[in-house]
Order: sequence, then C-alpha cells, then structure tokens
Amino acid sequence: MSLYALGDLHLHFQTQLKASGQLTDPLWRNHEHIFRTFCEELVRPDDTLLLAGDHSWGRTFSECEKDLEYILSLPGRKILLRGNHDMFWDAKKTPQLNARFEGKLFFLQNNFCSYRDYALVGTKGYTFEGPFYVNRKGIIVGWDQDREEQARKLVDREAARLRISFEEARKAGFQKFLMFLHYPPTSVLEKRSVFTDLAEEYGAEQVIYAHCHGTARFHDSLIGSFRGIEYRLVSGDYLRWKPLKIFD
Repeated sequence: MSLYALGDLHLHFQTQLKASGQLTDPLWRNHEHIFRTFCEELVRPDDTLLLAGDHSWGRTFSECEKDLEYILSLPGRKILLRGNHDMFWDAKKTPQLNARFEGKLFFLQNNFCSYRDYALVGTKGYTFEGPFYVNRKGIIVGWDQDREEQARKLVDREAARLRISFEEARKAGFQKFLMFLHYPPTSVLEKRSVFTDLAEEYGAEQVIYAHCHGTARFHDSLIGSFRGIEYRLVSGDYLRWKPLKIFD
C-alpha cells in the first residue's frame, strides 16, 4: 500500500493547448504517455496516487471529461487536490464531485482522507508571485505592494480551508498528518508562512506541493527538511513524470 504523488498534469484532450511551455519544452512532449507508463510500472491496485492539482485545461466539467477519464484509467486509488487551473472544480461543490465519483476518485478539499494511520489533508493554497522588481544582478529590490495585499487575502482564505481539513481529521481521531498543497508553501520572499506554521501546529510529517514549473522555478520554495518537516516538490516536469513515492 504505497503512496505516490505528482502534480500539474495539465491534460488537454478536449481543449486547445495555449501554454507556451507545454508547446515548446521537450519535457512535455507525450507527457501523458510517459506518466501512464510510469504509473503502470510502479503503482499497484492497492496503492494510492495523489495528484496535486492542475489536472485539466478544461474550464467546464464537459471540457475535461476525457481528462478525468484518463485519470480514472490509471492504477491505484486516486486522490485529487485542487489547482489554480482547475476551473471545473468549484470548492463549494466538492461534496457533489465526491458523490458523483464515489469509489473511483476522491476530491480533497475541506475534508480529509485516510492512508494507513495518517490523515491526508490539503487545499489549493496560494502564494504571492509578483511582479517583482530586480536589479542588474538579478536581486529582488521591490515588488507590487497592491498585488501582495490581494495575495494575502487569498492566502488567509486557503489557510482557513486547510485548518478545516486538519480539524475534521483530528475530530475523527487522527494524530498523524500528511499535508498537500498545490501552490508552494512559501513565496520567494519567505522562509516561513501561515502554511508552514499550520504544518508545525498540527505536527504534519511532510508537506507535498506542486505548481513550480521549469528549472528557473523549481527552487522557489522549501525542498528538504525545515524545522522538523520534510518539504517535497512533485511538479510533473520536476519529477520528469515519474510519480514520487511518499511512503512504501
């Protein structure tokens, strides 16, 4: 019963692909086939595969049905986290999605699911991504203050949603947690954030996140051990489409 994770599939079986990176970066060429091959080699029927957001470019449910069919066809138990591009998924309608796909997919938002004696908790998250102003040496010397203020409101909303997940799991008797985000837990300006503080408050053993694409972005946030918690990036292109084993 191993646990694997990967994010940012950005499937587009029914939609026109407009993302420049996916159009030009060799790492994205036939990535759906590469990922499926890895899953079929690694993931057993009793394993769990957590997909950490940005599943589809479809903006409506009807535009991403084939993308979800692809995910359904992968081996193992599938858990989906909400990403910033998952327009088909209204956070308030998560219960309806879970009812619709009961026994097939689990949508992780304002709830939790179990893995052995762990509770898997998570939310999309958010972080301030600029714009930043840099000098000729590439050092950040300023940023857009208005956008940072707006980002703080979204961070607070996502932190409240994450706390709901932790509290629901705690009420159910769980004391061990794995925490999942789509966005990184910190911005490039931060060493700590409300998300790292929540992970420490509830004693999460690991924080797994995605969203950071391209070699220039892979180290925008925490990777490795920080204040007793292991932080792991699982963006698909970072992992070269091989899902990361979180637990044996």
